[in-house]
Formats: sequence, structure tokens, C-alpha cells
Amino acid sequence: MGKNKNNKAIWTTRIKGNSSSLFQRFGSSINIDKRLYKEDITASIIHVEMLFKQKIISFKIKNKIVYGLGKIEKEISKNKFQFYQKYEDIHMNIEKRLFEIIGEEAGYIHTARSRNDQVLTDFKIWMRSASKEINKNLDKLMKTTLKIADKNIKTIMPGFTHLKNAQAVSFGHYLMAYVEMFYRDKKRFLNNMNSLNECPLGVSALTGTSFNIDREYTAKKLGFKNPTKNSIDTVSDRDFVLDFLYNCSVCSMHISRIAEEMIIWNSDGYKIIKLSDKVVTGSSIMPQKKNPDHLEFLRGKSGQVYGNLFSMLTILKGLPLSYFKDLQDDKEIVFRTNDILINSLKILNEVLINFHPDHKKMLKLAKTGFITATDLADYLVKNHSISFRDAYKKTATIVNYAEKNKKDLDDLTLQELRKVEPKLTSEVLKVFNLNNSVNSKKSYGGTAFDNIKKMIRKYQKLI
Repeated sequence: MGKNKNNKAIWTTRIKGNSSSLFQRFGSSINIDKRLYKEDITASIIHVEMLFKQKIISFKIKNKIVYGLGKIEKEISKNKFQFYQKYEDIHMNIEKRLFEIIGEEAGYIHTARSRNDQVLTDFKIWMRSASKEINKNLDKLMKTTLKIADKNIKTIMPGFTHLKNAQAVSFGHYLMAYVEMFYRDKKRFLNNMNSLNECPLGVSALTGTSFNIDREYTAKKLGFKNPTKNSIDTVSDRDFVLDFLYNCSVCSMHISRIAEEMIIWNSDGYKIIKLSDKVVTGSSIMPQKKNPDHLEFLRGKSGQVYGNLFSMLTILKGLPLSYFKDLQDDKEIVFRTNDILINSLKILNEVLINFHPDHKKMLKLAKTGFITATDLADYLVKNHSISFRDAYKKTATIVNYAEKNKKDLDDLTLQELRKVEPKLTSEVLKVFNLNNSVNSKKSYGGTAFDNIKKMIRKYQKLI
């Protein structure tokens, strides 16, 4: 880029002398917010079109500005644009280049706006696209999970409480729990788009402008529902940033939970799933090792996402109205969080494609820990007209007997069971069958096979 009289920061008319090189490096955000160049150019084009429509600038000036911005976008997209730290941010870098391309008419581009409303507009447009991209990846992840769940409706495994065998469940049902979580994540990002639906452009630095602008026009052209309602709140508002970071944090937590599950399931203590060599790594010293590093990576990244949310909350907690330089950090925090989450979703999807449940070991594990004890208690209530608490006590007595005699519940004879409850018939022995146990949970949301099939079909249509 050549030099001209506009190659200095705009405020040098007021502030004499150059900023120190240290301050320029520290205060510049161009290495972060250059990511917003498309949004910035789009919003600038709509802004000057509005200025022309409102007869604030001429047709000739409008066309020259639009031409110059189009050329700048091509330069940046082709990596032929030089960014300067001394111009601080993407907005001033683009404006300075515009001066070089079209001359003094570039000075009209900033009429009736400030960098304060400009960056918020760019940021909201970017965040809207980012939320859609996250949801596309969530859809892909849910589709993968649904396929695995559909193949494992009748795969029996233990459900856990306190990481102890609790009751028998379908592995498909277990996986569908995570579909529910990820679907809630998707809805949260969709809801966040509503808070992104108000356009900041036109509130200027903090008070609005005396120019006869049309904020409804710019809002509509930029895909917003309506303009923001209070200029001071608009400039200082970062609630939409917190919403986004919170949504990313919850989603990361869900990713971390399933990662932890799979780490446990893959451990030598459980061995109920196998990870493909595509998604494990080795050890530098132990030749036999196949480590679930990718899952551990996912578990660890959730902490970074949480930290980003807390960082933004801390920045905002003591800020009076309206704009302060502190707010400049919002973009780095959001961009970093977004990138972590997108990568995490893709990695988890890759892991799910490359793991296999060991049906036999799942079933074997489900046969330990007296996992059908609750089924027996329920049977006593339904068939022998006793309260659940009495049934609980009788069942606990039977479990104690089985444990003492080193037997599983399905190894007990009818005679042994009758020592605790004489009224029992051979019908009671069916409750110890794991398939019967799982399939008996027919209440809405339960683990019965038909329930799972219906939920899978429901989500296949929704996603």
C-alpha cells in the first residue's frame, strides 16, 4: 500500500506525537478482529447505501465507496492486504486502505457511525453465523449418535449411580441421554440468536446521531429484526457475548461428560468398549499402550471454555456505562471459545464413528451387582399387595442372602426366595431376566425397547 496524508491514526489531529511501539502492540486488536473483515465490509456497504438513500451522501460517493470496499474484500480474501498495528483494528485498516483506493471521498464512510456501534454490528453478524455453524456440527454429532443408538437398542448394559451398578438399561437408551443434552445445546444457541436480532448500527459512540439516518433500513438489510432501543445500553451491552459463552460452556460440559464415560468404559477395569487405532495414541516408553488421548483432550478443553466465560464476566462486573477499552477483549475470548468448541464437536464425532461396544462384556457386567433387585421389589408390590418399603426390606434380605452365599439373584432357587416371602411362585424368576428388566420400564422416557425406538425416530425427524 502506498503512502498518503491519511496514513496516520485519525486522532493524531488532536493527540500530538506517535504512540510508543509497545502501546501500539498492546493496544492493537488487528491480529484478532481482522477475522471480522467480511462482516465489517458488508455492514459498511449497507451503511453507505443508507446514507445515500437518506440523501446524506451523493450517488457518486456511495458508488466509489462500495467499489473500494469490494476491492478491499478481494485483497483480504486473496491474502494481498497488509494489516498495520498502528491503525489498531480492522475498521481503521479498511478505512485507511479505502483512502488509498478512492481518495478523499473515503472520509464519508464514517458519517453517522462510530467504531463502537460498528464493531458490535460486525460482531453480532459473525456470532449469528458462528452459532449456525455450531448447530450444524451438533446436528452431525446427534445423527452419528442416533445411528449407534439405533444399532444398540437391545444391547444390555448396567446403568450406574455413584459409578456402581444400579439397574439394567439399553445401551441405545444410554446414548440417547446424550442426544437429549446436545439437542438442548442446539436450542440454547437458537435462543441466543434471538438476542442477536437487534442491530446496533446507528447508535454511534453512545448517544445516537443528529443525522437523519434510517436504522430500520440498515437493520433489515443486515438480517436483523429491528434496531436496538437504547444507545447507551447498546454500546455497553455484552449480554449476547455472555449468552454465547455460557452456551459453549454447557455444551463443552456435555462433551466432557461423554468423554469421561468413554474413558471409563475403555479402561482395563471395564473394557466394555473398544477404540479404533484411529482415535488412540501410544506411549513413548510403554510399547503396549493405546491411550484415549483425544477423549482426555476433550475433557480438558472444557476447563478453558469455562475460564473464558469467567474472564468475560470479570471484565464486565465493574464497568460503568458506556464504552471502555476493557471490552475489546470480548472478541478474542469469543473467537478462542468458538474454535475450541467447533474442534471438540468434530473430534467427538470422529471418536464416536471409531468405537465399538463389546456386547458380551456389557452383558456380563450387567449381571453383577444384584442389578435386578429393584425389579424384585416392584414385583412384590404389584403381585403381593405390600407397600414398597416392605418390599424393599424383603428384597434387601434376599440380596444379603445371595451375597453371603456368593450367588447372583438369578442363581437363587424358588425355595431360597420363599424363605423370605413364602407366597412367591415360579413366576418371580422372570424378573431376574435382564431383557425383561429393561423392557419392563415402559413409562414415558424409560428404557423399554419400544420407547427407545420411538425416541430415535422422533429425533431422526427433528434433526
